[in-house]
Amino acid sequence: MRTTAQRTSPARGLVAAVATTGLLMAGCAGNGNGDEEAGTDDSEGSGARTVSHSGVLAAPEAADGAYTYDAELAPEGAELGVDVDEGDTTSVTLSVRGLVPDRAYAAHAHTDPCGAEGSDAGPHFQHEVDPNTPSTDPDYANPDNEIWLDFATDGAGDAEVTAEVPFGFAERAPASVVVHAEAETATEEGEAGAAGDRLACLTAPFDSSGQ
Repeated sequence: MRTTAQRTSPARGLVAAVATTGLLMAGCAGNGNGDEEAGTDDSEGSGARTVSHSGVLAAPEAADGAYTYDAELAPEGAELGVDVDEGDTTSVTLSVRGLVPDRAYAAHAHTDPCGAEGSDAGPHFQHEVDPNTPSTDPDYANPDNEIWLDFATDGAGDAEVTAEVPFGFAERAPASVVVHAEAETATEEGEAGAAGDRLACLTAPFDSSGQ
């Protein structure tokens, strides 16, 4: 069964979230830990770039690019995959397999690679960076200035979600995707962007240049 949801930010453009249940991850199946592909698609003359990363969650001492910080809510052996299609606008798809069944999670692109601690991934990536930190202002912490990938798993613990944002990565790019404990990302003033504890992280440089 396929479920599609769309959400529109009142302050900015459209963010589309597509949640697909019962789907094996194309980015993870058969690829192993930390596998990645990068390329350029000029078929339409747009100079669009595509990047894919995937990994199997492991404890920090054994992780190779895909970390779990909570073995109950993000079990070792679960898989994360990220596909990025970048042009003037960008489409980011997060696929998961083997998380807790029938549970909602929040997820976002972050500025730095994953590390032994959840905090190593840094703050949320923002296209227009909030001059105040931590960023809790909905003018900056919103799904059109950041990349929000909130999702809900199916009965097998699998899900897929796509976010579309109105920018590319000419100057800066995210370096990871973090899965959080809360069911959805907060949007209210003073809490915007909050999503609870960091449960898992996949190192995923979004910029294909130099790869």
